[in-house]
Amino acid sequence: MMVTVTRAPEATPYDLVVIGGGSAGLTSAGFGARLRTRVFLAAERLGGDCTWTGCIPSKALIRAARLAYDLRRGGAMGIGGGEPAIDFARVMAEVRAVIARVSSNETAEVLAKQGIEVAIGPVRFIDGETVDVGGRPIRGQHFVICTGAAPDLPVLDGLGSTRFLTYETIFDLEELPVSLIVVGAGATGVELAQAFARLGSRVTLIDERGAVLPEADPEASAVIQARLIAEGVDVRLSTRIVDVATRGGGVTVITPTESVAAASLLMATGRKPRVTGLDLERAAVAVEGGAVKVDRHLRTTNPRIYAAGDVTGAVQFTHYAGWQGYVAARNALLPGTEEGLRSSVPWAVFTDPEVAQAGLTETEASAQYGEIKVHRLELDRVDRAQTEDERAGFLKLVSRTDGRLLGATVVSRPGGETINELALAVDRGLSVADLASTVHVYPTFGFAVQQLAAEASLEAATAGVRGRALRALRRLS
Repeated sequence: MMVTVTRAPEATPYDLVVIGGGSAGLTSAGFGARLRTRVFLAAERLGGDCTWTGCIPSKALIRAARLAYDLRRGGAMGIGGGEPAIDFARVMAEVRAVIARVSSNETAEVLAKQGIEVAIGPVRFIDGETVDVGGRPIRGQHFVICTGAAPDLPVLDGLGSTRFLTYETIFDLEELPVSLIVVGAGATGVELAQAFARLGSRVTLIDERGAVLPEADPEASAVIQARLIAEGVDVRLSTRIVDVATRGGGVTVITPTESVAAASLLMATGRKPRVTGLDLERAAVAVEGGAVKVDRHLRTTNPRIYAAGDVTGAVQFTHYAGWQGYVAARNALLPGTEEGLRSSVPWAVFTDPEVAQAGLTETEASAQYGEIKVHRLELDRVDRAQTEDERAGFLKLVSRTDGRLLGATVVSRPGGETINELALAVDRGLSVADLASTVHVYPTFGFAVQQLAAEASLEAATAGVRGRALRALRRLS
């Protein structure tokens, strides 16, 4: 008697399997596709946090809040003025419309035209060369893990039984909270605290640390704290929360000295790498400190598997994750290696005014180099800031004594745009004199870069021995 043996189908081999559909994952897959390799992208959703619950919706909401703020100030220019009528449901509908427009460029159909095969569903490793995507085995020569991060919530009595919002759920709101407690004065907390206050919520911002935006230059932090208070945000720093509770249809936050009540609570206490459910141990991929462990080339403890972006525990910026996604795919698919870690990454917080940083802070530069030079220009000396009546802020350049730029801080309404030029200057080892000699467009906020650099260069050229020599030459002419 003949016995017929039916074999299970072989897992389909791919050159590169990317796990995660955010900035890092899309960049990794796109790079692999440009090399004409077989690329498979597996994710629970395309677009990642940035598109759906982070950068895109928050900046759309911030725009609406800024419009409300500017309308209130219109009277100073002889235009309308007064309290604007805010239809919050319409505001949120527009926020979701922006999400839809952005996500339309990140669909499976769009990726298929690039040569990327996509499957949507939960992903877990079966072994070191195979993943399961919604019941389908996928085998790869190389993998890049780009699963991003999730809300990181503190252990607090009562939190598990209390209704609260995170950055993942706040954009589902249909009604403006009459009052809102924001726990966490980092970038997300401060941006949303200001936005909701401008839209009409009574906002209380609480953090156990001693400053808003504690990672920022202390002078920048002080500007934003003063602006929040001026706009009516109740800022409570160095305040430890011991309990939260649902009371009377709202929420109460309890500290050692008082209770604070509001209609809604936003927990903006950070994000943690998203590794749960991946079964990384099956692939011999180590997790360290809650993040996927990588070397400086973004390779994990399994040499055929790389990781990029927030899941590695790196600084959580979309632009950094995208860059790492490219490096990881490049190192997986091409000979040689490129380093995938940066000690300094430019960033911006999109408050009003914005806070942006590139390179080393004044404190970091002093610790690393000892003697440094700090050049500062108050925004009220910038003509465009005067025309816009946006005079709160400053520009700071930090350089070595030889003039080489080490870092910069910008606090201005378009600070995030201005910092890009300065990030390039730091990366390329340019000097303050190089910035001064580059003609900038006037009147712009960016012209402040040339304005400050020129002042610093002129001061250096006319000081000390050099200055005395120049003055002697002038007398001989």
